[in-house]
Formats: sequence, structure tokens, C-alpha cells
Amino acid sequence: MDNNTEELQIIKTVGENGEEVELKLLDIVTVDDKDYALLLPVDEEANEDSEVVLMRLKKEGEEYLFETIDDDDEFNEIAKILSEDDECECECGDDCDCGCHNH
Repeated sequence: MDNNTEELQIIKTVGENGEEVELKLLDIVTVDDKDYALLLPVDEEANEDSEVVLMRLKKEGEEYLFETIDDDDEFNEIAKILSEDDECECECGDDCDCGCHNH
């Protein structure tokens, strides 16, 4: 077994229709002292059209729980912050008016 291979973390949860869904843990981000997990369904290949799942991460004792974010305002705020972190694809440079650069 190759010790240099990063271990893939798979999370099992229940989908909208009650079915078991396996998700790959892509990243954990902290916003306002709360942790959020970015997950991708295992059965999807990562590409531009892949839908990333955003869940709140809560620690209880030694275990982590993944919670659905039911509050639309909280979800939209986190999604907006994450999208602002994405690299700008415009070619306007640092003095653009599109709001994509953090000055």
C-alpha cells in the first residue's frame, strides 16, 4: 500500500428521497467560527457541471456530524463567500469595475 496516497474521505448520508448517498469530502471551510464541508457525490466525476454539496459541520465529542443547512439566508451567505473565493475569469485587470477583485 502506498503511504503517499491521500486517503479519500467518504461520508454516508441520507438523500432527499430517503436513499443512502455517498459523498467525497473535498474541503472544510470556516466562516464566522462555524465549519462547513464541501462535498461531492461519489458517483459524479468532478467537472464544471458537478454540483457541490454544502453542509454545516458540527463536532460532538470526538465525532463530526454533517447537518443540512435549512436556513436559506445562512446557505446563501456561505455560498456567496465561497463563490467570491473563486478565481476571477475576466480579463479586465486590477482596475476593473466588475467587483471580482478584492481591493
